[in-house]
Amino acid sequence: MTTSPTDTRTVAQSTFPRTSGRVRGYAPKDVDAFLERARLAFENPQADTGFRAADIRTAAFPLVKRGYQPDAVDAALSRVEDAFAARERKQALSASGAGAWIDQTRAQAQEILERLTREPKRRFSRARGLGYGYRIDEVDLVADKIAAYLSDGRPVTVEQVRTVAFRMQRRGYREEQVDALLDAVVDVMLAVG
Repeated sequence: MTTSPTDTRTVAQSTFPRTSGRVRGYAPKDVDAFLERARLAFENPQADTGFRAADIRTAAFPLVKRGYQPDAVDAALSRVEDAFAARERKQALSASGAGAWIDQTRAQAQEILERLTREPKRRFSRARGLGYGYRIDEVDLVADKIAAYLSDGRPVTVEQVRTVAFRMQRRGYREEQVDALLDAVVDVMLAVG
């Protein structure tokens, strides 16, 4: 028995569990549309769709009643991001060679390490005025672990970096700076495989 693309898409769409009660989940139509665009981009690597691993990492979806359970979707997105990152690494290696790829990744890792080894409580800008940002002590703890990974090879997984969450505090570290650095860490980790 053969299945048409529509049948395959229907099966894929039904694989995510839904939320129940008052709990909200990701809007199914938005998740399905995003994953379909990702699939088409991955299956057609010659077409410059502009779809990259980083686009998958930063995907966001509206929350709705009876939506897809976020943990299930996030796990699937992590696998899709890994596939895109592996392909991007392979393309970069064939285009510029292993030496250039390693040099670029090493330079990016060194830039991250320089930020993370700054004096604790001064690694990122603070939220302005009475604004809230990420808890400084929590971010510094994660920064120390990532710095140890980059400098000494201590174990940290991509999934740990992807899923790290911080509580908020007044005058905490600016979220966008911390998030950008964590994205860069994931890029480096995926680059080295």
